[in-house]
Amino acid sequence: MTQGIWMSYDLGVTGDYEGLYSWLDDQDAIECGDSVAFFRFSCSGPVIEALKSELSDAVSLNKKSRIYVIYRGDDERVKGRFVVGGRKRAPWEGFGVEQKQEEDEADAIAP
Repeated sequence: MTQGIWMSYDLGVTGDYEGLYSWLDDQDAIECGDSVAFFRFSCSGPVIEALKSELSDAVSLNKKSRIYVIYRGDDERVKGRFVVGGRKRAPWEGFGVEQKQEEDEADAIAP
């Protein structure tokens, strides 16, 4: 099975970008902005497991490495998930105009 994959990657300051770039070049990936690539990936089996396996063989990953992919699942729905690492606090948190309004409650003491 072959399908299109969008990949976003952040390997940290000292990450193995050479290993990742070599792997992406082997996939004939195209650049789609800072740290984003698109490529067609062929595998026989679950795509996420195959990606994890290939990436761990080709790239030296550490605890700061994060790789997120967007792909079409078996149910034909577009899905996204981290294949390496996980979500962290968004840098834009707190910059929005709307602030959450909370209502304070207190027990009223009648005179």
